[in-house]
Amino acid sequence: MKQFIKSKQLKITLIVLVIIAGIVMIAVKGFNFDLKYQDTQKVELYLQTQFNISDIKQITNEVFGNQKVMIQKVEVFEDSVSITTNTISDEQKNNLITKINEKYGTKITAEDTKIENVAHTRGRDIVKPYILPFAIATLITLVYLGIRYHKLKASKVVLKSIGLMLLTQIILFSVIAITRIPIGRLTIPMVILVYLLTLFGIANKYEKNLQERNIEEKKNKKN
Repeated sequence: MKQFIKSKQLKITLIVLVIIAGIVMIAVKGFNFDLKYQDTQKVELYLQTQFNISDIKQITNEVFGNQKVMIQKVEVFEDSVSITTNTISDEQKNNLITKINEKYGTKITAEDTKIENVAHTRGRDIVKPYILPFAIATLITLVYLGIRYHKLKASKVVLKSIGLMLLTQIILFSVIAITRIPIGRLTIPMVILVYLLTLFGIANKYEKNLQERNIEEKKNKKN
């Protein structure tokens, strides 16, 4: 019994420490957003021919060094390239254009190439499309849990389920903040996966509790 209590206290302590560390990291540095969602600059170059992303990547590695770069094909015929990174200096732009011209025989000029500023995407704008579906799914799930496990007190089941769902998401985002995992296209699938695993764990636990209660009720009836 003492060992169980110590194990439970250790788990609670670890969870509290992770959440506190996550809050501190968010307050100090914020989340580490993927390049796609940051304040960036980009240039679009018309190559007049189809190209491989890997070839452009090799050029951008030479020009921008360790900077994160996002390369995309644009236009219907995919003969233009959009190059996005945190900042683009005039020197980098000129160097990029020179190397592109050498590679593809184009006659792109620095004067005709503008550096565009792209504003960052707010975190709430990323999650906004998912709020309503999550809310509906959660409401339906809570109603089901309350009905299915009414013998365990529906209100207690619902409140405890809400608490566990919130806790696991808080822990997830604390870990993301601490480890500096970029907030990007994999974040929402990660949230959904943790959400589903939490629901599975909650249902599994209540199912066991319900079975134990039914067994106990049968024993009491026999006695």
